[in-house]
Amino acid sequence: MRMVDLIEKKRDGKELTKEEINFIITNYTNGSVPDYQMAAFAMAVYFQDMTTEERANFTLAMVESGDQIDLSGIEGIKVDKHSTGGVGDTTTLVLAPLVAALNVPVAKMSGRGLGHTGGTIDKLEAVPGFHVEIDNEEFISLVNKNKVAVIGQSGNLTPADKKLYGLRDVTATVNSIPLIASSIMSKKIAAGADAIVLDVKTGAGAFMKTVEEAEELAKAMVQIGNTVGRNTMAVISDMSQPLGFAIGNALEVKEAIDTLKGQGPEDLEELCLTLGSHMVYLAKQAESLEEARGKLKEVMTNGKALEQLKTFLSAQGGDASVVDDPSKLPQAKYTFEVDAKQDGYVSEIVANEIGTAAMLLGAGRATKESEIDLAVGLMLKKKVGDQVAAGESLVTIYSNTEDVKAVVEKIHAAYTVSSESVTAPTLVYKEIKE
Repeated sequence: MRMVDLIEKKRDGKELTKEEINFIITNYTNGSVPDYQMAAFAMAVYFQDMTTEERANFTLAMVESGDQIDLSGIEGIKVDKHSTGGVGDTTTLVLAPLVAALNVPVAKMSGRGLGHTGGTIDKLEAVPGFHVEIDNEEFISLVNKNKVAVIGQSGNLTPADKKLYGLRDVTATVNSIPLIASSIMSKKIAAGADAIVLDVKTGAGAFMKTVEEAEELAKAMVQIGNTVGRNTMAVISDMSQPLGFAIGNALEVKEAIDTLKGQGPEDLEELCLTLGSHMVYLAKQAESLEEARGKLKEVMTNGKALEQLKTFLSAQGGDASVVDDPSKLPQAKYTFEVDAKQDGYVSEIVANEIGTAAMLLGAGRATKESEIDLAVGLMLKKKVGDQVAAGESLVTIYSNTEDVKAVVEKIHAAYTVSSESVTAPTLVYKEIKE
């Protein structure tokens, strides 16, 4: 078997066999296939696409290129949730304790943030003492005992994907549905979950700008998951503006605590209830989505979800008293208000620009080596559809420096205020199950 023949076969739109795909991934991972040949193959896929079976085989080959997490020691159906990323996406912080309170085991492997997209681990580390450096044995033990634990991503998970991801970035092959879908799903499958709920974002702050693009990606990922034996579904949700009000690590932890009390932003609570209902249903802890939602609301109301959060934090070394006293979270030295320049209605908030503004404060990483300031960030006071008066605050800046001129400029550039009233965007567009 020669790589050049397989490039030619895909270039001509023919279907590759499982053995041929395994040959490509195995030899690319071990260095026998050079970058220039893999770049040619990626471009062939970009133009010729892949069949459902090819996509599944390509994903499994990447899964098998490195370590796989064995969660068989955890009792029950393990359901994982994955978001394609956005600004202010605090759902994991809410969902992990929320669904665990209903006896659904949450064995979560999470990453750190880069750029304007926040990482779950960074947010959790805003809780004093919390750590994710636990071995697999302790991880499984904690999930069996408490129904929830979060661990950092394994160093040798899907090494083929890591190599290919870097190559796609410099060869103009990032926007390829089979390559995006297999990249995301290979990591989820290697992480060992029995079922997967995907939150596919759409809008200005998302990778997929239109609902149609998001639906195409969602269907591709759901088909891969179901083809390889993982019960998978997807929710397409809005990221034309940030989710919730808080952007920044400690601020988002506080917002997650508020949401578990039933006092969080409407959009964040609704999305968590939607995603959580599917997680509970796939874990067979409810007969229907309606029953699952009712159970989730009940544990928010009776305080069980909040108690679950305390148990989860303390089990991994965190100071659980922050749940009752969020002032123990890292606090910024200064706050500044960014005021509206005119009367009207908020018609647009460009999520990416808001994310970049938070990153300028130090809430995100410009590079992998950047140090994060856990205390800083933004709190939105107005969302799309809200009425605002000139001089009224749009955003509160939490900063550890007094020079926030560039941040204020970014925020003003992100907000559009119009004289005409506008309706808030749809939060959940579609649910994809096959």
